[in-house]
Amino acid sequence: MAEITAALVGKLRAMTNAGLMDCKKALTESNGELEAAVDLLRKKGIATAAKRAGREAREGVIAQHIQTGARVGTLVEVNCETDFVAKNEVFGTFCNEIAKTLTENPNVDLEATRAAQVAKMGENIQITRHQRLEVSGNGLVAAYIHTGAKVGVLVEVGAGKEATVANEEFKQLARDITLQIAAANPTSVSREEVDAALIEREKAIATDQVKDKPAHAITKIIEGKLDKFFQTCCLIDQGFVKLNSEVTVKEHVANLSKKLDDEIVIRRFLRFQLGESVSE
Repeated sequence: MAEITAALVGKLRAMTNAGLMDCKKALTESNGELEAAVDLLRKKGIATAAKRAGREAREGVIAQHIQTGARVGTLVEVNCETDFVAKNEVFGTFCNEIAKTLTENPNVDLEATRAAQVAKMGENIQITRHQRLEVSGNGLVAAYIHTGAKVGVLVEVGAGKEATVANEEFKQLARDITLQIAAANPTSVSREEVDAALIEREKAIATDQVKDKPAHAITKIIEGKLDKFFQTCCLIDQGFVKLNSEVTVKEHVANLSKKLDDEIVIRRFLRFQLGESVSE
């Protein structure tokens, strides 16, 4: 059995918003297994789905670069030791240049560049992760860095016609989707992309939660809980934030597709949050 430390209890509490004693008890019952403890708390109705942000954070920034033509873009996380350096203009410029360099050549060796920046700033600096999107067919990539540079988004939006990509409403859609992803934190574009094991886990939790309900109602209740789960984690099932969730993202995209007489599709996205890679 893993040791139930104060740090582990604190981490579970950050992930679930449950009370300290509930967290400690759940960890004891689950032999110190964090994910199992989350499930125990959810089955008891003490916690909702675990927050993805329940991870250690470092100082640093998320930076982005999109090449001219908006067909290739990169997100990068660069970490440093202090908030003072993270907010430094020289450090910010360095991070933007790193993103630009990686967009042009994702396999470039940046060790000498990093070491030189360490010497300049007087802190340990790490280029923690980076990822690149390149458009296939008609489409574009759009990026958004949230205030404070702690969250960054990159999205690829496709179209059937080349002319659609040049349309300002199409470009605005792509920008709006980046804001949606930053705010609502989806994990996939659609239900089809959600890992089957995760869906089974949600079913198991939902089944345990409704086991005392009338038998004839259980199936419908579970389906409703799964729908709510998908509305949280699937981008196109989420309420479209810009329109106060009066329509879903899927419906908004469909409306613009009809208006432009084309088939518009959100193909994929990246969402980096500062520090989340530490424990992945």
